[in-house]
Amino acid sequence: MAHHKSAKKRIRRNETRAAVNGARISRIRTFVKKVETALQAGDKDAALAAFKVAEPELARGAQLGVLHKNTVARKVSRLSARVKAL
Repeated sequence: MAHHKSAKKRIRRNETRAAVNGARISRIRTFVKKVETALQAGDKDAALAAFKVAEPELARGAQLGVLHKNTVARKVSRLSARVKAL
């Protein structure tokens, strides 16, 4: 257990940041899953629309440090290739 005031504050801060980051990752996964389901259904219009919503959400995750920028670049690249292939 932390004894210093600053260490206790850091613990509180870490808990709130973990909650915010977890919510953000969950939100990103939801958007990506919408693209995946549209791809599996073979609906190109729905997949393209879902991708256009998911791409900025992924970029925001990278910008805010929740996901690594190369991870986001890889995911966006693979999703766009799959949407284009439909």
